[in-house]
Amino acid sequence: MSRTSDADDSRGAVLLRRGRLLEAATLAWNVVGLVVLAFAAIAARSIALAGFGLDSLIEIGASTVVLWELSAVEEARQRRALRLIGGAFVALAVYLAGQSVWVLAERFHPHHSLLGIAWTALTAGVMFALAAGKARTGRALANPVLTAEGRVTTIDGLLAVAVLAGLALNAGLGWWWADPLAAAVLVYYATREARAIFGRR
Repeated sequence: MSRTSDADDSRGAVLLRRGRLLEAATLAWNVVGLVVLAFAAIAARSIALAGFGLDSLIEIGASTVVLWELSAVEEARQRRALRLIGGAFVALAVYLAGQSVWVLAERFHPHHSLLGIAWTALTAGVMFALAAGKARTGRALANPVLTAEGRVTTIDGLLAVAVLAGLALNAGLGWWWADPLAAAVLVYYATREARAIFGRR
């Protein structure tokens, strides 16, 4: 029994370390991304890039919350961490919905952004890889916070794809409205995840 217990403890420690490394990698990528996206969004006057920058900021907050939660796994901490992540989803959905409607109503035309296209393409691949790692580790640990934040990372990847499509359509075909529509894609996913988190008992 003691050998089994020791093996389980050792495996749990390895999984926790892996979870922390995944979150640290996500945090580092998004800190760099925040700077890149701020520059690209201002240069291109792109609401999609600005929204993606805000998503990166929320992802930084979510990663920080998960690292805090993983430092001492307790039920009370898990509940607080999940509420914070759910609140981040709500804030993101409200911001993107409002900004997308405003840009479409004003017919605001963004410029082209090769930097934005390159960064969102890279980010999509990185986020999907990190999300897969978090999903596996979260399930193995039976940790709902890490699993939920893995969904945040998946959404970050989906948004990167949507923003990439909007930027490419604007640059290639002159479809200015693709930029705000790309920003609006995340609203559905963010709302769904917020409802799932706050619907937990």
